[in-house]
Amino acid sequence: MRTKRTYNLPERTVLAVRELAATYGVASTQDGVIELAVDELARRLREDAEAERWAAAAADPTFLAEASDLAAAYRTADRETWPRE
Repeated sequence: MRTKRTYNLPERTVLAVRELAATYGVASTQDGVIELAVDELARRLREDAEAERWAAAAADPTFLAEASDLAAAYRTADRETWPRE
């Protein structure tokens, strides 16, 4: 479902959206350019948040102990399941 919205954007942004659609063919429509841009921004924010969670986990002794236990438990898994030549 699509929803019609109106936003007040600076002229430079409107020109950039037009150029991205018309000149560079980033998307077939200006709406498509905006959709791609918003999707990309959302992806970057999700990835930044995930990176922060992994950084916090790397400093968490409980997480590190659990990761170490798992690594030890599955240390031989590749040798047991990987095809041999």
